Amino acid sequence: MASCFLSQCRLRPLSTGSLPRQASPLPSAGGKFLLPLPLPVSTQRIGLGSPVRLGRHWRVRVSAPARFVAAAAEKEGEDSRRLRGEDGAAGEGEFDPGAPPPFGLAEIRTAIPKHLWVKDAWRSASYVVRDVATVLGLAAAAAHLNSWMVWPLYWLAQGSMFWAIFVLGHDCGHGSFSNNAKLNSVAGHFLHSSILVPYHGWRISHRTHHQNHGHVEKDESWHPLPEKVYRILDSPARFLRFTLPFPLLAFPLYLFLRTPGKKGSHFHPGSDLFLPKEKKEVLTSSACWTAMVGLLGGLTWLLGPVQMFKLYFAPYLIFVMWLDIVTYLHHHGHEEKLPWYRGKEWSYLRGGLTTLDRDYGWVNNIHHDIGTHVIHHLFPQIPHYNLVEATKAARPVLGKYYKEPEKSGPLPFHLFGDLVRSMKQDHFVSDTGDVVYYQKDSELNHPNKSEGDAEE
Repeated sequence: MASCFLSQCRLRPLSTGSLPRQASPLPSAGGKFLLPLPLPVSTQRIGLGSPVRLGRHWRVRVSAPARFVAAAAEKEGEDSRRLRGEDGAAGEGEFDPGAPPPFGLAEIRTAIPKHLWVKDAWRSASYVVRDVATVLGLAAAAAHLNSWMVWPLYWLAQGSMFWAIFVLGHDCGHGSFSNNAKLNSVAGHFLHSSILVPYHGWRISHRTHHQNHGHVEKDESWHPLPEKVYRILDSPARFLRFTLPFPLLAFPLYLFLRTPGKKGSHFHPGSDLFLPKEKKEVLTSSACWTAMVGLLGGLTWLLGPVQMFKLYFAPYLIFVMWLDIVTYLHHHGHEEKLPWYRGKEWSYLRGGLTTLDRDYGWVNNIHHDIGTHVIHHLFPQIPHYNLVEATKAARPVLGKYYKEPEKSGPLPFHLFGDLVRSMKQDHFVSDTGDVVYYQKDSELNHPNKSEGDAEE
């Protein structure tokens, strides 16, 4: 079976007038790090944790993981200098999305106003109240009406709300829900366990995704298969991975099996997804997940399997499809090919710039503007309710490296075309090269031809 899918960055001290240099993070309580931010010296609270005045720099608290590859920061500065001509390699001509950008993370960060970094726990909690109340109201109304004219509409609406619940739990995992680590954990477990997601297990793998976005081998979610891995997949596996609707049901399998070429489980503390010190967290989340399974089993016995399918499991399938569609389209399906990186060509910035913003029309508000994805990938500590304004502030810096999303009607039907096109064209990348692009297996959609013919 095909399984694919889901997975902060460590920043360093920067000044507004120079390119970044590597620095070590300062550990703080709650598993976080104190990181420098190039803002003017002030005693005003900026909302990124408790600031400490150190010379000309502010130290800000973000939920940055300890395992980020620090060398990527220095690579970013080298890339910027090279493109600017400081290393004698400035280029002209058509825009190349795989070329090092002429700006660094510091310039993007400085362009985003300070108030947009502020995390408001009360505001975040209000979204939880809104979404949970909507979920309960929809279930009560559908159960009361109990009509087959209503159930399909309920499944679509409730599945979308399950997806919104997931996005709020995702914010808890990034620490953008609040500055309180315990509150983030409690809220995250409540939200994710209710939709059968192991909170810490997925949070940690998603952290790996953000640390390595755009890297062929190290990315965790929806990363491309090198050709040698693609070729050893049997025909049924290729069919399931690239033929709709099967990839849209991949998330539960990913939680248990990860993606082709990777081993481990989001439920097992011994998986290579996790550090030994994270064992207790993984066990806690797996226990919460198991308790939710038990609760659903009890409700199924009480209400009957048909009623529970209508109330919970059908919306759960819609939620899984939402999750797989949205996360896939954040990294695939642009009208022009997007680069993926290996080795020295990869940097945190360049990898983040391969992500895509998407417009979902009315759904933008329902799923908390998660389609505003580029700035989220670069700075996941920004709360979801500030992402749209932060993106507007950063766009002049990003220039052509920002891919303007196609405007949606009330409902994002246009995105299905992007999804279908990508599934037909984006199959594997070359085994060699540090800047690579998806290639197409022209024989994949011709099942009458033998596998040997397809590989010739």
